[in-house]
Amino acid sequence: MLYSKIKFRNLELKNRWVMSPMCMYSCENGVPNDFHFVHYGSRAQGGTGLIIVEATGVVPEGRITNKCTGIWNDEQAAAFSKIVKFVHENSETKIGIQLGHAGRKGSTWNGKQISLEEGWETVAPSPIPYLEGERVPHVLTVEEIMNLVQSFKNAAKRSVDAGFDLVEIHAAHGYLIHQFLSPLSNIRKDEYGGSFENRIRFLLEIVDAVNEVLDENHPLFVRISGTDYTENGWDIAQSIELAKILKTKNVDLIDVSSGGNIHGAKITLFDGYQVPFASEIKKQTGIPTGAVGLIKTAKQAEEILQHGDADLILVAREILRNPYLAIQNSFEGKEECFFPHQYERARL
Repeated sequence: MLYSKIKFRNLELKNRWVMSPMCMYSCENGVPNDFHFVHYGSRAQGGTGLIIVEATGVVPEGRITNKCTGIWNDEQAAAFSKIVKFVHENSETKIGIQLGHAGRKGSTWNGKQISLEEGWETVAPSPIPYLEGERVPHVLTVEEIMNLVQSFKNAAKRSVDAGFDLVEIHAAHGYLIHQFLSPLSNIRKDEYGGSFENRIRFLLEIVDAVNEVLDENHPLFVRISGTDYTENGWDIAQSIELAKILKTKNVDLIDVSSGGNIHGAKITLFDGYQVPFASEIKKQTGIPTGAVGLIKTAKQAEEILQHGDADLILVAREILRNPYLAIQNSFEGKEECFFPHQYERARL
């Protein structure tokens, strides 16, 4: 199954390998550069079915650091377009972009909040900093929330115009959308806080807005954290209920990660430690899922697919170590996989 095709809307992926979005912290003013061109281009040459570009800010204050990518202006979109064009012209890989807003976890470097002079005022659903001693984030007004929904829509439109094949909304890892989802970071008393229905409202409004600029050739993925790993926080039961709703909102896949919202949460790490969350969501809702988290080998990936735990395999650290992961594993199993014609003499 790992080398079988799969379709989302009209977009066909040649295999189930996905390069997971991973921040590279290598931009100036949000503009991707030659590093990103080589970084993403090499993974496309490596035969992966899909690349999802790193978390990209929909507004300047939406970045995690001041070295993160952005797509709030045309200069950034043009730089991304160069990368997308190379991927399309020199491989069979499809390429998507993850759109996000860091919220209270923004304006940082090396995991520590930087000064207002170097960074910016952070925002959040409630006046609760991520770490003790950090600045209290500005509490978003309803009007500001509506403006951010529009910013996600604008960023999605720029992404499509730049040639990206799909859009993923980043609603995981304790960033702004996740901050709204979790009752531990969202203590609002208005229509965006309190009940489950209110806490998911921001995400649903973004999904609806983004889908307005997508068509049948451009699927929509949503990354969520399956759990906060903290009592009375966001958990797998709420994730399942959210997935049921997202399935009715023309979301094509739930990319299932976990954690990130509560500092110091106890997480037991092991190979494939997040796969059970993807499996539970898929089995309870029927929506396709992506599995991510310490997936290191083709054997492990194949077992996940064969067991019906997920539909896509998102690989992070392993594809940083080996850009040709998909091709090299296809040799061992004698599977069909893209191979650059320029390298044909090296085919086994």
